[in-house]
Amino acid sequence: MNVCKTHLPLKNFLFILGLAFYLAEVKATPSKGIYDYGDVLHKSILFYEALRSGDIPEATNRIPYRGDSALDDQGFYGEDLTGGWYDGINHVKHGLPMASSVINLAWGMIQYKDAYVDAGAWEYGLESIKWATDYFIKCHTAPDEFYYQVGTKQLDSTHWGRPEEMDMPRPPEMVNTTVPGSDVAGQTAAALAASSIAFQTEDPAYSTTLLEHSKQLFTFANTYRGLYPGTDYSSSDYGDDLCLAACWLYYATNDEIYIEEAENMYNEFQLHKSTWAYYYNDFKPAVQILLYQYTQNAKYYESFTEYLDKWLRNGSVPYTPKGLAYLSTWGALRYAANTAFLALVAADLGANPVTYRDFAKTQIRYMLGDCGHSYVVGYGVNPPERPKHEASSCDDMPSICDFTDYQSPDPSPQILYGALVGGPDINDNWIDDRTNSKTNKVACDYNAGFQSAVAGMLQMLR
Repeated sequence: MNVCKTHLPLKNFLFILGLAFYLAEVKATPSKGIYDYGDVLHKSILFYEALRSGDIPEATNRIPYRGDSALDDQGFYGEDLTGGWYDGINHVKHGLPMASSVINLAWGMIQYKDAYVDAGAWEYGLESIKWATDYFIKCHTAPDEFYYQVGTKQLDSTHWGRPEEMDMPRPPEMVNTTVPGSDVAGQTAAALAASSIAFQTEDPAYSTTLLEHSKQLFTFANTYRGLYPGTDYSSSDYGDDLCLAACWLYYATNDEIYIEEAENMYNEFQLHKSTWAYYYNDFKPAVQILLYQYTQNAKYYESFTEYLDKWLRNGSVPYTPKGLAYLSTWGALRYAANTAFLALVAADLGANPVTYRDFAKTQIRYMLGDCGHSYVVGYGVNPPERPKHEASSCDDMPSICDFTDYQSPDPSPQILYGALVGGPDINDNWIDDRTNSKTNKVACDYNAGFQSAVAGMLQMLR
């Protein structure tokens, strides 16, 4: 059993105390309609810090209730697989949502770097995605091998409590030449290529390392094609993941071979087809936007605007009475936030800039409080106090934490700053209930598009 670091050295006291004062000062938004996007940006990064697995440095740990965990995570042959992010609702490290999160976060940092810098969040943002990309590098144990998961939902479901106290088995899962996974390997290649761009100036050597792993993973994913065998997070196709990787590799390298690959794959996999939602299982709208950015070809413009337009008022996506574009009862805010981010990027490219920016603004403001309360933990008026998240539901050590804490109606003892919860029903009804996965689930991919959209909102105010 791994033991949490519960005794901080004296040198960290002022760091933790300063963080506490900061959070106390900016905990609430003064009134409806006045939002501090820089504060939301910082808090979202804190959420990712709360999801960290592995050896967490004491000197810079800003989440007092988190410590080292899952230090024995390893591959079939003893490879070190520590690090990465827990999914959010559980302590499994899932490849698809983690990679999709890094893609959206890195893209937002590239697109809205000035906003991150102005908010004093750039370095924190880089550290955040590096925690995941370092893990991806560990998982890429050979050119044609990639560990896409550690732990399983089934085994994890027997435990509710601190990740530092887990003692269940955490089996690894791999794709290779005989068990292909073009979706998860391609998506990870895209994440590494996008991240390499974010690190180009600050850490050129690390940027190069990320790019080399990206190239190898893309070649592997494209050579040995097939859907990965993961069942915890399903995948319905891999063409969009391969094409997205080619797009980001072109962005990172300016090598024409990758744009040729991307355009060929776009046609091969018919990526012009309509999209239900932009999320870890469908990257077609991102592919369309990036290809339009590179080529200015109208066919890509027509495809992504068709997707975005269905989210506007009078489109095919219904709206709640208070203004949320409502696609699904599961993670309604995640889908709206992801699309809001794409709308901002599209607007930056000159596509219906007023309309798309207005759409993004209404969706993000709904999440921050225009609906009457905040859906972001630790921010705004009447924010969620019972997110479905294990570590934050636990009292301080050494108290016992188990399913009694999960079922407790009380607010979580720890504040999971920055977490975007699942959201309301179609009528704007929402109950702050830890046991309700539809309303109060949190996850690494729920916050990624949201964080980048918030950065876009902040950039518009510069």
